[in-house]
Amino acid sequence: MNSVQIEAVVIDNTRMGWKDVVAVARHGALLTLSDQARARIDNAQAIVQRIVRSGERAYGINTGLGGLSNVSLQDEQLSALSRNTLLSHACGVGPVLSNEQTRAIICAAVIQFSQGKSGLHRQVVEGLLALLNHRITPQVPSQGSVGYLTHMAHIGISLLGVGDVSYRGQVVPAQQALAAEGLSPVVLGAKDGLCLVNGTPCMTGLSCLALADATHLLQWADVTGAMSFEALRGQLDAFDPEILALKPHPGMQRVGENLRHLLADSEVIASSKGVRTQDALSLRSIPQVHGAARDQLQHAALQIETELNSVNDNPMVLGTPEAYRVVSQANPHGQSVALAADMLAIAMAEIGSIAERRLDRLINPHVSGLPAFLVSQPGVNSGMMIVQYVAASLCAQNRQLAQPAVLDNYVTSGLQEDHLSLGTNSALKLLQLLENCTQILAIEYLLAAQAFEFLKPQRFGAGTQKALNLLRERVAPYDQDRWLAPDIASSAGILKDQRLLHELLPHLA
Repeated sequence: MNSVQIEAVVIDNTRMGWKDVVAVARHGALLTLSDQARARIDNAQAIVQRIVRSGERAYGINTGLGGLSNVSLQDEQLSALSRNTLLSHACGVGPVLSNEQTRAIICAAVIQFSQGKSGLHRQVVEGLLALLNHRITPQVPSQGSVGYLTHMAHIGISLLGVGDVSYRGQVVPAQQALAAEGLSPVVLGAKDGLCLVNGTPCMTGLSCLALADATHLLQWADVTGAMSFEALRGQLDAFDPEILALKPHPGMQRVGENLRHLLADSEVIASSKGVRTQDALSLRSIPQVHGAARDQLQHAALQIETELNSVNDNPMVLGTPEAYRVVSQANPHGQSVALAADMLAIAMAEIGSIAERRLDRLINPHVSGLPAFLVSQPGVNSGMMIVQYVAASLCAQNRQLAQPAVLDNYVTSGLQEDHLSLGTNSALKLLQLLENCTQILAIEYLLAAQAFEFLKPQRFGAGTQKALNLLRERVAPYDQDRWLAPDIASSAGILKDQRLLHELLPHLA
């Protein structure tokens, strides 16, 4: 989704946010390291070199991995282990990730490595930065991660000049793209390979993109919900600030405020006061349902940003080369992000679900008070009948996608890895669910605008009128049956352009 471009993001001593990842991944901001970040990375690598020289046994530094952790290695075997780790772990399958998804993963990895507790060589981190800043994007299969490993392995082999990348609009061998930019393949050392495949950058980077999309969609949900509410001549007392304040969930209060602003000065609402005792729940509970999703979004953002700023490697190297600790632990386990993504998926599935219920009421003459299927001559024209089928199908798929991935569990690596978060799957299905939700809201937008055509010349709300005008710049009213797919695509295109929403309704919270 489009937004204002940030030119550069610097990793220093401050907390990084999901918006930083989105700026780099989606909008092309340059990512750079501060001197403090470089110093942290170099200090950890110096500890690794001290361990290698001493011969002290430390998992992943001079031993095999996973179920091979008791195999000791030395000298040239350490570099070979790092290279072999990437090659053997780069075994994902399925369609490749989009460029912005892969860039988000790389960005999250660099931020996490910059904590300075991993121990990889700085040239490896600088190699990842070069991929981002030279727009060389590894081709990463989307399937095969139990939370980590495969996605970052496919990214890692690109540093070696192995595999394919997206570069200047084409898919080319990684070696060709590196050479075109004057870059050399990275030579790996002790622990580099393990660091590259470890941790939670896959689920965290992908979830940052999901946070951006969910934030934007929740604002649009208030707009399309307000339009449906107005078209169905809802009773505004349900959004009374005094009433909503008696249930003081923060998201609910914000949605109520948005709805009141959007519907301000509506003749349709004013003339419909008292036409019914109460509206259907899909109308009067918009603050409660949309607000709950907003609160879940805030919780998810806290979990995901905490992970983004955490150390997610195993083992960790702490201290200085003169006084250090090497600690094996479970920080690469991504339970926090997996749970956050799964819960956000449930919340956003509900946004699509309630929107589908609203738009179904718009086309049903038994409850809408409008022409059947929102067309002037129903019968010879089918009108918006099948558009609702599409929304129902997307809601059904969202119900499947909202099933928590984190509840799955499998045993890997010879019983060594016997509890897994599946957080990358959580993030990927969340992104698909959000795309479905975009289409559902686009359909509601289209139908609510069509319903407005039958309520003219009454004046609409201050915000809903603006939303109607925006759609009408791209989609004409529906007078008789025509090819509808382009209309839905145009509506969805508006929803995906964040700039348009901010220009249209700058005060929308």
